Amino acid sequence: MNNPWIQMVPGIHRRTLVSTEQIMQMEVKLEAGGKLPVHAHVQEQVTYVIRGRLRMQVGDQLHELAAGDAVIMGSNVPHGVEVIEDALVVDTFTPPRWDLLEQDRTHDKMTR
Repeated sequence: MNNPWIQMVPGIHRRTLVSTEQIMQMEVKLEAGGKLPVHAHVQEQVTYVIRGRLRMQVGDQLHELAAGDAVIMGSNVPHGVEVIEDALVVDTFTPPRWDLLEQDRTHDKMTR
């Protein structure tokens, strides 16, 4: 699957790697200083840091994450990110984020 990079917010871009009816995985590039506002979704999420450093709020806890670290977010747990240094992460969701998969399809149609 060769999906496009899509901007989530300024300085944060995502690309879906794989998806099935039960799970999806995406790669996220984050630039230092970028912020993903606190949000929540029904899907459970695991974030694994490939490189860089992030500060993540998960519920009422703050985590500082670096390469090799992972954090899990349960269903409907509010979470957000502040990027300390340029980073690359892999996010896994179950069930899939159908809203993001639809963005992939819409973006693909717009760029043809």
